[in-house]
Amino acid sequence: MSRALLTARAIVRLSPLEPAEDAAAFLQGLVTNDVTGPLPCYAALLSAQGKHLFDFLVWRDGADLLLDCEAVHADELAKRLSMYRLRRKIAIARDESLAVHWAPEAQRGPPSDPRLPELGHRWLGPSEGESADAAWLAHRLSLGVPEGRAEMGDILWLETNAVELNGVSFTKGCYVGQENTARMNWRQKVNRRLVVVPLGASDEARRQAAYPELGLAVDHLRVENLDPAALPEWQRAGVLGAAD
Repeated sequence: MSRALLTARAIVRLSPLEPAEDAAAFLQGLVTNDVTGPLPCYAALLSAQGKHLFDFLVWRDGADLLLDCEAVHADELAKRLSMYRLRRKIAIARDESLAVHWAPEAQRGPPSDPRLPELGHRWLGPSEGESADAAWLAHRLSLGVPEGRAEMGDILWLETNAVELNGVSFTKGCYVGQENTARMNWRQKVNRRLVVVPLGASDEARRQAAYPELGLAVDHLRVENLDPAALPEWQRAGVLGAAD
């Protein structure tokens, strides 16, 4: 069984400093998904215009919440969340004692990735083991799943396939960027999508990221220019619905 570290990921911990404080209630008013229900879940912190800033998985550790996020942007995420904290007694900081572990094989025990079961299993634990970053990248892109700022940039959240990847709740109430996100969903106006394409077929003008070693790229393309037959099954229904 392959079990290894995703060293490009880091953990940001939100810890109540008083019994009356509630980290989940604090985060609930900021991010795109319901963090008061079953966890882990996939969510994002958006701009006021509904554009991607940070995407992450949210885990529970007792009264604390743990954000499984990009390591390169972890400190920036903690700083941004701290701006919203105001006078609330909640500690927000990177937790160096934990790391993200991943196994591509189906197995009992660790939870499946909440975005897509085929992404495999992941869990949090001590930072021990060998890096699986290259294997994870190849596996994720083979399934057509984008993540992180290099691939998502400042794209509108629903254009990143957030609905299909279980990254948004339309019943949880307000959060930063909720108005534009809800309006797009209600009007069914998701005109562009992030898609993983062969590098040779990539439109350089619409390219978000390129991976020459894998022969793949992530493009931000208009829905009418997509061939549904070339899309992964999980993405196809959403694109066809938007094109109707």
